[in-house]
Amino acid sequence: MRRRVAEFRRPIRRRLSYGICFLLGAFSVVGLVLFFVQHNYHQDRVHQHPLLLERNTNVEHFSKNRVNLTEEILTATSLSRQLSEEMVLAKAYVVIAKQHNNFHLAWELSSKIRSSQLLLSKAAMNGKPVTKEEAEPIIKSLSSLIFKAQDIHYDIATTIVTMKLHIQALEERATSATVQSNVFAQISAEALPKSLHCLHLKLTGDWLKKPSLQKLADEARNSLRLTDQHLYHFCIFSDNVLATSVVVNSTVLNAEYPMQFVFHIVTDGVNYGTMQAWFLSNDFKGATIEVQNVEEFHWLNESYSPVVKQLLNSESRAFYFGAYPDVNAEPKLRNSKFLSLLNHLRFYIPEIYPQLEKIVFLDDDVVVQKDLTPLFSLELNGNVIGAVETCLEAFHRYYKYLNFSSSIISSKFDPQACAWALGMNVFDLVKWKKENVTAIYHYWQEQNANGSLWKLGTLPAALLSFYGLAEPLDRRWHVLGLGYDLNIDNRLIESAAVIHFNGNMKPWLRLSISRYRPLWHKYINQSHTYLQECAIG
Repeated sequence: MRRRVAEFRRPIRRRLSYGICFLLGAFSVVGLVLFFVQHNYHQDRVHQHPLLLERNTNVEHFSKNRVNLTEEILTATSLSRQLSEEMVLAKAYVVIAKQHNNFHLAWELSSKIRSSQLLLSKAAMNGKPVTKEEAEPIIKSLSSLIFKAQDIHYDIATTIVTMKLHIQALEERATSATVQSNVFAQISAEALPKSLHCLHLKLTGDWLKKPSLQKLADEARNSLRLTDQHLYHFCIFSDNVLATSVVVNSTVLNAEYPMQFVFHIVTDGVNYGTMQAWFLSNDFKGATIEVQNVEEFHWLNESYSPVVKQLLNSESRAFYFGAYPDVNAEPKLRNSKFLSLLNHLRFYIPEIYPQLEKIVFLDDDVVVQKDLTPLFSLELNGNVIGAVETCLEAFHRYYKYLNFSSSIISSKFDPQACAWALGMNVFDLVKWKKENVTAIYHYWQEQNANGSLWKLGTLPAALLSFYGLAEPLDRRWHVLGLGYDLNIDNRLIESAAVIHFNGNMKPWLRLSISRYRPLWHKYINQSHTYLQECAIG
């Protein structure tokens, strides 16, 4: 197609430019006309309705002159303050009058108190101070009734003594209620829920009725993977099959290569069949799982372990496993888990797994959210244990766990030393044996036979045994407190490799914190027949 020459296109461009300019000019003129019309309309409205201007002025004036009743009550000479003080005194005499069965005087005082409250409420709503005409009759009548109460020997001294007795009685009731609440919470935390008991019975039945499971267990004991140094080894010591299952399941589901994971589980004789039946009947993404019975550790006896000696002591058993004779005793000091052999197995890991060189310990109340494989390549810098420090708050220092009034403690340890957490720890077992940490642990357990160095738990013993042998880990490896702290930052939880439900509010209990419960429950296989029949989830 032949292109037209330039002179044929220029006139068209000029006509277009003229048209655009004309339209813009027309719109500008219309806009100015509308502006002047609207402005004149508003001016006319203001002149026609001067009440609008007056009303706005009145509102502004009212807001400026509005009285703050709180400031009014704080003013020494105000009637509002005088009314408030009379009310406080009258309320005290109401209590005393009722105690002396003078119900008529109590009714009169209560009536005047209500009148005072209504007057102050009206003043607060209107934003105006209480006037003398309004307040004077009420103040006079209240003063008269107070004098009347004093004439019946309800003097100020009686009032003060009575109120002190009331406060003391309330404090005693509050203390008693708190102690009882702690006891009941402790009992709830130690008790086995009905749903878990149901699961335990079903799995124990399977273990006893199915010889094939026992045959599989015997074959698994000889697996070479249990001692393969090229695999990643984890140990869990627990008597709770569901909690242990969540730990294992969350670990493998968040792992890149779960088939390279080996889990070493140790439980007691009562739960051994339950654990075997569950882990042999379910697949955990190809991970190897070993279950052992602590009662088959014949080397762990009274002559070797101070804890076993304490466990067999009749006084210790009565204290930890008996009833609660004294409700004023600290409930958590009586928690039997602190004297549980499973709870102390963490100090015997090299003896339980003599052929391993590195292992990660997991408590049964944790949930794994990230791949833990990098833990095994962390450099411990010649230390035995890797742990997250907890001394960001002042509470978590050595002096809070140990009795530094004892010379044996104060001469060897720094009271301001930073404490660290158990529950997710990596151990160099070669270094452990070299430092002979288990023997150090035995020494401190024997020194604390009478409970004078620390009161409860395995953490104080660990702080002593691994003193100077702990390597601090990044805080995100292990976030604690989901079993008692309601206000953990969501961002911290999301960034954590392991979250720990330490505390009484365990996620498998009804008293668990509802905000954190889904983080644990999502690793339960809700489609499993036994879990549905036992109403778990």
